[in-house]
Amino acid sequence: MDINESSEKFQINDYVVYPSHGVGQIVDQENQSVAGVDLSMFVIIFRKDKMTLKVPFNKVNSTGMRKLSSPSTIGKALEVIGGKAKVKRAMWSRRAQDYEQKINSGELMQIAEVVRDLHRNDEQREQSYSERQLYEAALERLTREIAAVDGVEEKKAQEKVDKVLEGKAA
Repeated sequence: MDINESSEKFQINDYVVYPSHGVGQIVDQENQSVAGVDLSMFVIIFRKDKMTLKVPFNKVNSTGMRKLSSPSTIGKALEVIGGKAKVKRAMWSRRAQDYEQKINSGELMQIAEVVRDLHRNDEQREQSYSERQLYEAALERLTREIAAVDGVEEKKAQEKVDKVLEGKAA
């Protein structure tokens, strides 16, 4: 792959999704010499987590970094969370691993599936601590991306997701 190919795909000020961290913003490009090798890197800031990440141009594709989803993909993700939960009959430890992999894939549809499958209505049984942790992680990734795509506050995106989840209870 041509180094310029990945650097042209992303620009400074673009919002991107980094699979293991969620939505961040490219704030700069810099060159750095590491072990005698010159590397060109994107500097990505995750404001909510107060974290900065540097991703070499030639590692963009292998890390799974991507542009934000399209509004139509957001619509499809909202349809997914409004659907019927699909809970496998496997042991919780196995399901938890699967959910974690889906969250860290950075793929919006997989994250939406985790939100759908772990969402609990008031009448349903209580979630375990680990279930709640996974659910909240997936929900946060989903709402952050919706907020970035829609150009709204996270609170507004959360309300949009809650409306779909409440509709599911009816």
